[in-house]
Order: sequence, then structure tokens, then C-alpha cells
Amino acid sequence: MLSIDTILASGAPPIVAILRGIRPEEARAVGQALLDTGIRLIEVPLNSPEPFASIAELQRACGGEAMIGAGTVLDVASVERLAETGARLMVTPNVDPEVIAAGVAKGLEVMPGCLTPSEAFAAIRAGAQRLKLFPASALGGDYLRAVLEVIPREVRVWAIGSVAAGNAAAWLAAGAEGVGASTSIYRAGRAPADVAARAAELVAALVQAQAKG
Repeated sequence: MLSIDTILASGAPPIVAILRGIRPEEARAVGQALLDTGIRLIEVPLNSPEPFASIAELQRACGGEAMIGAGTVLDVASVERLAETGARLMVTPNVDPEVIAAGVAKGLEVMPGCLTPSEAFAAIRAGAQRLKLFPASALGGDYLRAVLEVIPREVRVWAIGSVAAGNAAAWLAAGAEGVGASTSIYRAGRAPADVAARAAELVAALVQAQAKG
């Protein structure tokens, strides 16, 4: 079974592609465009049109090669619907212990959004092993370094918020395990070829950074 650990161990870039606004009829083509660049972590925020239908399409088309999931997961009912699709990645914008615990109980890989050390520890107590620093762009790499000094070493942090090819490597240098990218890769209606070109640029930036590091 795919996991974030196995995906990263395979050499895939540490990128979650965030497809906010995608429609079910676009999902397969965009998903394949991302796979072609090497990206193996794909999230559909639940404030997109018919998000569970898009997640199900991506899961059917790409689930054997990529970990598919939902973002902006805000309640337990959404956790249950996500689990029914067979997708296993669950990302939230906030720390809700009940929602996190429900995701863990369903066997999902949860990545709750947090801003402060207090929120980080609340998410960890609820069962999270990975955290989403959000909005990362408002805080910067020095802030991430400070947070990493106090949370358990085994807990990994991903930087999400205004991540693009020009700044993604800096987040890895600051200690992030990976990054999440939204509008720098995908906007609603963007053609798959354009998505692929933008994703490839981001992947190249991180590959270059990892080679140097």
C-alpha cells in the first residue's frame, strides 16, 4: 500500500499538488500530467466543485501510482466520505482533534494545518505524524526552524502557502520534509499541458536543491 514514506523513498519529489477548483471531468488528464512530472501526492480541496467525484476519478486513474487525497477537510463526515473513495491522504487547514483522530482511525495519512507550537502539539496528541505549516509564506524559514527545535524529531513538517519553484528549495533547507503547491501548479481550468510545465519547473527546482544538499 502506498504511503508518503514509500513514495518519498521511491525518489518521487516531496510535493503535494493541490488542485483547488478542479472538476471531475478534468481530473484524469490533470492527474496524468502530474504523474508524468514525477509528482505522486495529489490533493483535491473540498471547497472545489464536486470534490469527492474528482477524488474518486483520480483514485481510479492514478491511485496505483500516486497517493490521492482531500484538502480542506473540516468535519468527521468528510473524513468518512474520503475513506469511502479509497484515497488515503487527508489534509486540513486547521487543528481539530476530533477530525484528526477520525482520520487516523480510518487509516488515512493525516496532515493537519497548524501555525503555532501549541497547535502543533495539539495535532500530535490527536495522532498526527506529519504537520502542514500554513500559511508558510507568512512566517518564513527561520520560524520553521524554531518550531522544529521543539516538536518531536519523528514528526515531519510540510510547508504550504505561496510555494513556487523560486522558493521551494528554501523550505527544504529550513527543514521541511516537503512542500505543497497550489496556484503555482494549478488554477481552475488550467490546461493539463500547462499544469505539466509548471509542475516540471517545481520538480526541477527541488531535484536540484536535493542534489546540492
